[in-house]
This record gives sequence, structure tokens and C-alpha cells, in this order.
Amino acid sequence: MKKYLALLAATVFAVGAYAGEFADVSVTDVKALADAKTAVIIDANSPDSYATGHVPGALSFAAIQGNLAASLPADKNALIVAYCGNPKCGAYLRAAKAAQTLGYTNIKHMPAGIDGWKAANLPTEPAK
Repeated sequence: MKKYLALLAATVFAVGAYAGEFADVSVTDVKALADAKTAVIIDANSPDSYATGHVPGALSFAAIQGNLAASLPADKNALIVAYCGNPKCGAYLRAAKAAQTLGYTNIKHMPAGIDGWKAANLPTEPAK
């Protein structure tokens, strides 16, 4: 029983550390940010998913990752929101950590992802 509790505690700690690295932001808040164009929003999904439909104004991480610095603002305090497919998807971390490596300090995560965005009946934009 003690081994089980220790394993459970370690799992909870690991998941909590993983999930808490970047602050979460709701789809409602991201909608407001997208409408106001007050954040850089990065879609970390596959190019096919991005092409099918993404948060309006979102950048495709797959398309910009080779030259991410040129796609982000000079202000290292600018708000950056990264997302991927759904709450179980961890692909957003690649985009968030890449921005963090470049010195950006105000990075958030939309855990609902594009699935949650669509479930909320919010508009998507196809790739241009």
C-alpha cells in the first residue's frame, strides 16, 4: 500500500509540474486576445490541422519554427499563447519552450486546444 501511495504521489507531482509550467488561459480569453490582436497566438498542431482551421490570426509553429525569432515581437514581455489539439496534447510545449528560450517571459497555454475552441463554436480560419 505504501508503494502504491508513493507512486500515486509521484505521478500527481509529475503531472502538476508538467501542467503548471505555463499559465493556462481560457478559450474565451483567447478569443478576446485574437479579436483585439493583443497577443501572438501559436498553433502547435500539424500543418494539416492548421490548414483545416485554426484560431484566427494564429501562426503555425510548424511553418515558423525555423525562424521563430523573426515571427515574434521585439518586446520580450509580449503575450504569447500556445495551443495544440486538446487538454491531453503536449505539442504546445515545443512552441512555448522555444519562445521561452528566446527570452519571452509572458507565455500562456490554451489547454482546451483547437478541439475546445471548436466545441465552443468559435470561428476558425483556414490556412491562406
